Amino acid sequence: MKWEMNSGFQVDATLVANRFIDEYMAGASGEYVKIYLYLLRHQNSQTTTAETAEALHCTEGDVKRAVAYWQKAGVLKTAGPEKQGERAGRQEGESSLGKGQMPSQGFSMEQVSRLSRDEDFSQLLYIAQKYMNKAFSQRECQVFAYLYGELKLPVELLEYLVEYCVQNGHTSIRYMETVAVNWHQKGLVTLEAAKAYSAGFNKDYFAVMKAFGLTDRRPAEAERKMMETWFGAYGFTREVVLEACNRTIEATHSPSFKYADKILSQWKQAGVKNLSDVEDLDMIRKSQEKEKDQAKGRGQNLSARTSKTTNRFHNFQQSSTDYDSLMMEKVRARMKE
Repeated sequence: MKWEMNSGFQVDATLVANRFIDEYMAGASGEYVKIYLYLLRHQNSQTTTAETAEALHCTEGDVKRAVAYWQKAGVLKTAGPEKQGERAGRQEGESSLGKGQMPSQGFSMEQVSRLSRDEDFSQLLYIAQKYMNKAFSQRECQVFAYLYGELKLPVELLEYLVEYCVQNGHTSIRYMETVAVNWHQKGLVTLEAAKAYSAGFNKDYFAVMKAFGLTDRRPAEAERKMMETWFGAYGFTREVVLEACNRTIEATHSPSFKYADKILSQWKQAGVKNLSDVEDLDMIRKSQEKEKDQAKGRGQNLSARTSKTTNRFHNFQQSSTDYDSLMMEKVRARMKE
């Protein structure tokens, strides 16, 4: 197959070593490769973690993990004084992984063989291979043996690890081991804890990011916490949350988690549980706004009439009705019916 590059990409080039392509690229996630290429392009400008994350539409945590990954692989090294973000990225990775190798490489095949007589471990390997649609090599069995036998991670957690990584497009065994070790370091040694930690990448969250047109990055920490409130504390369905997102875009013409949070907070206060409740709330609001406009018109007419007869010894007292509070009370009453 012959390719011809567009002329616009033939000058001012960034050279990528063949060794990187041949030996390192296949085993890394696409996100890590993207970050490496960006760092390679800006190697002389000493770009910061924050600048890299902003340019690539990812989180600073993603950049730090990528930097730590490439440092372990021996592709990147720190030269001279480290910037704060670079130092954090290095320390995050070095806290458990040895330089140039993964921890499971110290787990012997004899240990793997002994574990193969464990029914739970054998079942784990069977399920993992089925899910990944491949037969494991000795190295891949070695990784799972290390995670199960050395780190003592439960079977259900490791099964979820495979599901979680594959669903997010990461099928590299090295990537899975890195994630598992990271979970272990953070004390996420139960299925429930791991699911809670990775909640920012579930289908509901991705649906929100898609509704906002933010499909090129993962949710930031503040965004994830708001979504946790919407789906968890508020208990809203995906349909209700997406309706709030759509209304946000219509009102602001741009993605705004804060604006959507304001809408959903008001719906929660009004007792909304589903889209039907939202439609009822809309009808009630329109009715109340119509009443408010009519009352305002009557007040203006009365003011115009009385202004003809009033003098400096007479004052017209305006209505003090709190229509917003009145509307909210009627909304709550309507939702309880």
